[in-house]
Amino acid sequence: MAPQKDKKLKRTTPKFNLDLIHPVEDGIFDSGNFVVFEKQFSKRYLKYLTKKYLKNNLRDWLHVVASDKETYELRYFQISQDEDESESED
Repeated sequence: MAPQKDKKLKRTTPKFNLDLIHPVEDGIFDSGNFVVFEKQFSKRYLKYLTKKYLKNNLRDWLHVVASDKETYELRYFQISQDEDESESED
C-alpha cells in the first residue's frame, strides 16, 4: 500500500454581522461601548452576547433579530397603535 498523506481540512471562519444603524442614529446605542470580539464563536453565541449587553434598560426597547443567514439586526419592539388608543379612552 502506498503511504497516505495527511490531509488537513482547511476551516473557514464564518463572519457574522450585527446591524446597529437605527439605534446608533437615534442616539440610544453607543457602538463604541459595544466591544468588538475577535474570538471564534457561533452565531448563536453572538446573539447571546448582544442580549447580555442590552440587559440594561435597552433590552426594553431593542431586540436581536436574524435578518439573513450571516447577519443579526437590532430592531425596536413594535408597539401597536390600538393598545395606545384603548388606554387613552379609559
